[in-house]
Formats: sequence, structure tokens, C-alpha cells
Amino acid sequence: MSASVVGDGRRHSRPSVVIPAFNEAATIRDVVERALAHTSAVIVVDDGSTDGTAERVRDMRVLIVVNDANAGKAASIWRAAEIAMSDGASGIVTIDGDGQHDPDDLPKIFRAAARTPKAIVVGARLHARDTIPRVRYLANRFANFWVAWAAGRPIADSQSGFRYYPAAVFNSLDLRHDRWASFVFESEVLIAAARTGLEIVFVPISVRYADPARASHLHPLYDIGKIAAMIFKRLLRIRFDPRDLAHGLGANQSRRPPADPIARHSRKP
Repeated sequence: MSASVVGDGRRHSRPSVVIPAFNEAATIRDVVERALAHTSAVIVVDDGSTDGTAERVRDMRVLIVVNDANAGKAASIWRAAEIAMSDGASGIVTIDGDGQHDPDDLPKIFRAAARTPKAIVVGARLHARDTIPRVRYLANRFANFWVAWAAGRPIADSQSGFRYYPAAVFNSLDLRHDRWASFVFESEVLIAAARTGLEIVFVPISVRYADPARASHLHPLYDIGKIAAMIFKRLLRIRFDPRDLAHGLGANQSRRPPADPIARHSRKP
């Protein structure tokens, strides 16, 4: 891996915005420009792209980390988090580089993180049911059910990549973040956090599925199979405890997360 830096060199105590990107040349500049409207601490991780993703933002005041080969989303997030926290950041906010998320929602995440600085804050999308393709919506609802059961608490959106992670996630949770864990990480971190007593907060965000955003990098069989295997192992640890299922289902009674104040879900294991 290599890293190149373009920026003002100042230390930031507030969360840094991390944008993992793999072949996102069509969208990355717009995402970064709009993120910079809300913060000066932005890290772009070019995860072995072959389409010139990093070059699209080379002239912008951001820190650019370039993985020589594709290391996966989990490894990219973890590496950026280590860099951000070594520079004094309280945590990181991740946002996808494909244009699905609206950087103008960053203030919502920042406010929630300021109110609950030790919690994971997740941008929840499933309230926007009419905007999300039906297959994706149903797949996310299905994933929420299983992740909530394994976590033993309500999960409004288990697959959203728009999140705030406090430093404790990287300092205290034992999580795989190699290439195998690429798309597993975002589900497993919620389960691991819940089981160690970290609070999880959900705030509604907007979402869009339109050109020029590219198709998902998630493989419908291989990656979903890995996520399913991880959840199954986690459920085995709790012996498929129906009490944890009840806790998870309790949250999913409502399809719409509250707009404000933020929704808090915390239960000690």
C-alpha cells in the first residue's frame, strides 16, 4: 500500500470523513466536493482502482490513500481510521464513493455523533421505501432481521455504509478487516458492538439509485454467503436465543425511524 497526501496538515479532533472507493472515477469528485462543504478532514481510500479514481481528486485538499491492490472495504476503512485517529480524530464517518449517499446529510451524522460520541451512528435508509429498488429493499429488510437477532437489539439498517464509528470500534472490538471481511465488516461490527455494550444510534438519511452510480460491487452469492456464515456463527454462540430474537423484532415493528430526536438502541449483553 502507498499513501499520498494533499491537505492543510492541521490536526482535527472532530470525526474525519472517510470515502472508500474502488473504480469510482465517475462519481468520486462530486462526492468529495460536497463532503468538503461540511468538513476539511476528508480521507479518500483508492482501493486498487484501475479507472483513475485517485487522479480525479488529486488536486483537491484531501488526504489520499492508495492501495496498490484491492484490499477490500473493511481493510480500507480500518487503515483510514488508524490514520485519522493518529491525527487526533475522535472517530470517522464513512460514506460510499458511488454517489448513493448525499454528503449534505453529513451534518445529521455529525450532530448525532456529538450527542452520543461513544456510539456508532448509522444513516438509515429504509424509510425511503419508494426510492429504493424493491429487490434491494427486501434484501435489506431480510438482512436486518438476522443481524438484529444476532445483535440482540433493534437494527434499522444493517447495510448502510454511511456511518460514524467512534475510536472504540477500532481500539477495542476484535473484528476481521482483511479482504475476506470486505462486505462482512459492516454487519459484524454492529453485532460485535451490541454484544460489548456499545450504543447504536440510527438517523434517517436520503438515498439515491441513479446514473452515473455504478452497480454494487457486492457479489450476490459469494459476499452474501460470507455474511450469512458470519451471522450463523454468531447465532450459534447465543444458541439462537429466542429472547434475542424478541429484542430484534421489537425494533423492526416500525418501518420508519424517527426523524429527530435520534433513535437509540442499547442493551447490555
